[in-house]
Amino acid sequence: MSRKNIFVVGLDEGNLPELKALPDAAEYAFHGLLTAEELQVGEVSVPQLLDKAYGILDAFEGSIDAIVTYWDFPASTLVPILGERYGTRTTSLESVVKCEHKYWSRLEQQKVIDEHPRFGRVDLSSDDPQPPDGVRFPMWLKPALSYSSELAYGVKDEKEFQEAVAQIREGIHRVGRPFEYILDRIELPPEMAGVGAQVCLAEEAISGIQVAVEGYVLNGEVVVYGTLDSINYPDSSSFLRHQYPSTLPADVIERLRTASERVIRQIGMEAATFSIEFFYDPHTDSINLLEINPRHSQSHAQMFHYVDGVPNHHCMVSLALGKDPRLPQGEGQYRKAAKWYYRWFTDAVVQDVPSPEEIERIEAEIPGVRIDMVPEPGKRLSDAPQQDSYSCELAHIFTGADSVDEMTEKYDQCVAALNVSFEGTPPPEDHNE
Repeated sequence: MSRKNIFVVGLDEGNLPELKALPDAAEYAFHGLLTAEELQVGEVSVPQLLDKAYGILDAFEGSIDAIVTYWDFPASTLVPILGERYGTRTTSLESVVKCEHKYWSRLEQQKVIDEHPRFGRVDLSSDDPQPPDGVRFPMWLKPALSYSSELAYGVKDEKEFQEAVAQIREGIHRVGRPFEYILDRIELPPEMAGVGAQVCLAEEAISGIQVAVEGYVLNGEVVVYGTLDSINYPDSSSFLRHQYPSTLPADVIERLRTASERVIRQIGMEAATFSIEFFYDPHTDSINLLEINPRHSQSHAQMFHYVDGVPNHHCMVSLALGKDPRLPQGEGQYRKAAKWYYRWFTDAVVQDVPSPEEIERIEAEIPGVRIDMVPEPGKRLSDAPQQDSYSCELAHIFTGADSVDEMTEKYDQCVAALNVSFEGTPPPEDHNE
């Protein structure tokens, strides 16, 4: 039997083992289509990316059975464009853009739910930009589209507002310009006339426990298959870890599922995975939607593998092939799993990181862990792509265990073993809770 050819836009070494761990992986042949660097580093050109993808796919001699991705823009928008050309199963380009464009997404959300913060646009062309009417400090300023919280700033007063506007003005074109090309390909509703892609959004700050809801939609039915907690470093907006499954009460998880169903139906996704980020405030018992991602999270694949026995990539691939996308529940080796973000909160030049052989040794000595290093020796931390505005990532550490205490112990063991050092400075202290 010939294998199904699955082209993965932005296929990377970290996710290939998880793709090969899918239940029917022996029936699949995975092919990389464009690299993560081509998709995310510098100011990308969507026409050039499409031309390169066309060249690769046109030259391929076998069948093109699926084109998928687990990355945000531009990969997320390339998949439906390529799907239309090569006849593969995808959701519509418009539904993807309704998620990726943060302002348009808010307009769609407010049509069907109340669980979102006050928001509005900031006029970057004004000589004296001001917060939108009705949006109060503290607030977040962010471009309509960005990578991994890049150019997202929390501001608490007018001075910080103006400083953030200046930073966003300077950098918004990097993603905004190529996003304009995508907007030109779809018919925009009247409320989006003249908005464009290089627009700044202001949203009132929301607080509480951050939580992600993952699911898929098939034949109009929205299925939520997992809920995960996101825990920040103390007194910081930067993630310390994602944790699966969520520890929130069952009734709160049900409310999150209901809100997710409403917005995904409104947006019109079909045969696609999604990931929606919320905040739950236990003091007020309120939920607020932060953002909608038109793809499942590759960050969570190892966690679902640890707990459920199958990576969440299974849903993406199955939907693209017209197969049953359902995930098992609780059939993995561990009861709990986490992805930890080992961070450094000042900029520095990396002097030494563990070799791949040293990483393998650590993983062998500590069962249920996987380590992905981010920086390279001799490189400045801030030069690595997709860093947030307040910290730099040193490593992603995945842990599977039967309790939070056991996961934390494994993480601490990994941090101690990594022994990352910087030019002129000692190894960083752990910022764990």
